Amino acid sequence: MKALFMGLGYIGLPTAAVAAKSGIEVIGVDINQSVVDTINRGEIHIIEPELDKLVKDVVSKGQLRATTKPENADVFLIVVPTPFKQNHRADISYVENATKSVIPHLNPGNLFIIESTSPVMTTEKIADLIFKTRPELKGQIFIAYCPERVLPGNVIFELEHNDRVIGGVNEESSQKAIEFYKTFVKGNLHITNARTAEMCKLTENSSRDVQIAFANELSIICDKAGINVWELIELANKHPRVNILQPGSGVGGHCIAVDPWFIVTDFPEQAQIIKRARETNDYKADWCANKVIESCNQFEAKNNREPIVACMGLAFKPDIDDLRESPAKYITSRIISEAHAQVLVVEPNIRCHKTFNLIDHKEAYQKADIVAWLVKHKEFLKYSSTPKKVEFDFCGINKIIKDVRFKR
Repeated sequence: MKALFMGLGYIGLPTAAVAAKSGIEVIGVDINQSVVDTINRGEIHIIEPELDKLVKDVVSKGQLRATTKPENADVFLIVVPTPFKQNHRADISYVENATKSVIPHLNPGNLFIIESTSPVMTTEKIADLIFKTRPELKGQIFIAYCPERVLPGNVIFELEHNDRVIGGVNEESSQKAIEFYKTFVKGNLHITNARTAEMCKLTENSSRDVQIAFANELSIICDKAGINVWELIELANKHPRVNILQPGSGVGGHCIAVDPWFIVTDFPEQAQIIKRARETNDYKADWCANKVIESCNQFEAKNNREPIVACMGLAFKPDIDDLRESPAKYITSRIISEAHAQVLVVEPNIRCHKTFNLIDHKEAYQKADIVAWLVKHKEFLKYSSTPKKVEFDFCGINKIIKDVRFKR
C-alpha cells in the first residue's frame, strides 16, 4: 500500500510516520522546501516527544520520504490547516488547494480521506470538486472523513491507541477507510457518515471549550472576590459528580480555539452557549493582559521608573513549541505594545523567534519586577512566589501555595 499525506505539520508528520512504521509506503508532501529537506535527513521541524526517533527510523528504512509535489498513490490524506477568517468563518482554501493538486493523480479504486478539521458538509463539497474536475471518477473512488483526536505532547501514543470516528460519503467509502486505519490504529474504529464525523470533531472541541470557559470565568470571579481559585476548584472537585477544569490565560491551539466558531458561524441562532464560551475564553486573555498593564502603571507611579516584566511562556499549552492561536503570545504582544515597561519574553521550547527576542527563564525571573506566568512549562514548576516581586499566576504554577496571588 502506498499512502500520500498532504501536509507535514503537527498532525500530518506524526500520522505519516506512524503509518510508515506499520509497513505502508508513505510519501509526505509539503509546500515548504525546508520542511521537506529536514524530514528527508531523518530530522523533524517541530517539538513532539518520540517523533524524532520515529522519523529517523522510518526515513532510514525508506518507509517515509518527503517531497513538494504529489504523485500517484493508493490512499490520499489531506492533513492541512483550516484556520478561520476575520469573520470567524472557516477557511477551507488549504483543503481545496491540496485536493486540486492531487486530483490529476487520482485513479479508480483510490481512497481519499480528509483529516483536517472542517465545517459540516466539507467532505461532500470536496467530493463535488473532485467529480466536477474528473467526472469519470464518480463511483470509482472512495471518499471519507476521519478527524484526529490527539493531545500535543503525547501524539505518537494517541495516534495508535485512541478510538477514531470515520465517516464516508457512502457505506463503501466508510468501509474502505476502516480497512486503511486498521493497519496502524489499535483503538476502536467507529463508523458513521461524513457529516456526523465532521460534527463529532467540532462537538468534542466545543465541549472542552465550554468547560474551560466555566473555569476561566470562575477565576475572574474569584479574583474579584479575593478567593484562591485553585483552592476553590480543588475543594469543589471533592464532590463526587463535580469535575471543574483548571483555568488558564485563555484557550489556544489549532482545535479548541478555532473549531467552535465553525459551528457558531453555520448555526448562529442555535449555538448560543458555544458562542458565549468562545467569547469568554477570548476575553480571559485580554483580562490577563489588562491586569499586567495596570500593574505596570502602578509600579511606575510608585517607583518613578518603568518596571521590568517577564512574560513566562508563549506556547498555547505546556511543554510544546506550538504558538497557534496562543493566548500567551497575544498577552505578551499586548504588554509589549501597551505597557510602559521593559518586557522580557521567555519560551523554553523555542530557540529563536522572528518577532520576539527570547531570553532564558532564569535570567528573566531574576531581573523582573513583575512576573506573568502564562504557560505551565515544566521549567517553571521549581519557582515559588516571592514577596520581592509582583507575580500573576494565570496558569497554576503556584497553585499548591495557599497565598497564590492574582494581584488586585
